[in-house]
Amino acid sequence: MLQSEIMPIDMKVLTEQIYQYKKGVRRLSLYTFNKKYQKFATNRLQRQNIKYIIQPVNNTSINLFFGKQECLDAIAPMLDRPLCKLSPEEDFILGTLLGYDICMQCERYCLLKNKQYDI
Repeated sequence: MLQSEIMPIDMKVLTEQIYQYKKGVRRLSLYTFNKKYQKFATNRLQRQNIKYIIQPVNNTSINLFFGKQECLDAIAPMLDRPLCKLSPEEDFILGTLLGYDICMQCERYCLLKNKQYDI
């Protein structure tokens, strides 16, 4: 077997995110990738006892959220629809839990909130 079959190039980002999670840099991560690697990714998380949620994106891609159970519990009700359909408040919560810059999240929230009221 070739090395790329053992560790697909697409999964190197996932490996880095798992490393950051295990080091405490992140409490929640999101990785969007081709669903053909779903088994590889979920097996890796299961072996390390990391909780996760899978959200289909389209016919070929999935979102893989993984991290602390409390964070997953907080976002689970939001994942019944595409991320672009989140309310400004849900978008803010998700971005904050993912560790995005808080000031940028505030700017994004205000932009989305103002856009929501545009006629």
